Amino acid sequence: MSLVLEARELRKDYRGGDGGTIEVLRGVDLAVSTGEFVAVTGESGSGKSTLLHLVGALDRATSGQVFLDGTAYDGLEADALAALRNRKIGFVFQFHHLLRDFSALENVAMPLLIAGQSPPRARERARALLDSVGLGERLTHLPAQLSGGEQQRAAVARALATEPTLLLADEPSGNLDERNANQLHGLFAGLAREFRTAVIVVTHNRALASRADRILTLSEGVLAPEVGFGAEVISS
Repeated sequence: MSLVLEARELRKDYRGGDGGTIEVLRGVDLAVSTGEFVAVTGESGSGKSTLLHLVGALDRATSGQVFLDGTAYDGLEADALAALRNRKIGFVFQFHHLLRDFSALENVAMPLLIAGQSPPRARERARALLDSVGLGERLTHLPAQLSGGEQQRAAVARALATEPTLLLADEPSGNLDERNANQLHGLFAGLAREFRTAVIVVTHNRALASRADRILTLSEGVLAPEVGFGAEVISS
């Protein structure tokens, strides 16, 4: 497997209301390869979403480096960083953020159209992705006509539209009931292998985390393997 994402000594500080410094991440190392599914767990407020924002190029680290397919984030201007993010990273959040006036097919095709792909090819790709997540019979449905689980699966399909090398998900089943959550967990378990992408999921849900190749725990600003999984956090 080839290395897709590498983070080295990531630190993130914020200025507190009293003017003091709040250290959220204190030297996080992380490496994820093609086809690997990694779950990141930790207490609320431990910095899991902050970590996801840094490796997803949504925010800048206070110090440290992130590399995606060998490209360093800190060497890129804002426009170049946004282009890399849009081309190589897919995002799935707790709330699906589907465009309510567009069908499932149109929602999934949208990133491809924005990227300049022709409408016929964009629709073909969107149709195939929706079929792969079990929504082949829901192509023309608006988000309001889909169940919560179906909406989130459509969001997963949209995140995969541009064939990203890295897929990031932040509590993707946090807004779903148990049945729909279990369906989504099964989907995530096969994503990395089926689409040959690296997948990082931040979650409190033990059922979802247990499906990952590795479980890493973020505590006191440091990321470490969960006992019993035993994989290295970073490789050289």
